[in-house]
Amino acid sequence: MKVLLRNPRREQYVTGPKSVNALLDALELPREAHLVIRNGTLVPGDAALADDDVVEIRPVISGGC
Repeated sequence: MKVLLRNPRREQYVTGPKSVNALLDALELPREAHLVIRNGTLVPGDAALADDDVVEIRPVISGGC
């Protein structure tokens, strides 16, 4: 699957199928610090990702006053 990572912006290919949690583990990214988006929709950790999916992984950013 094609994985688009943000901050820094880069592209990576990972063989599937995999769950979201397994993908994040393979990329050594903590689940609680990243959002996974497929086709413009946020997907949960147990969602299955296919080999032909394109997903975007964004870091969670919080801010305040």
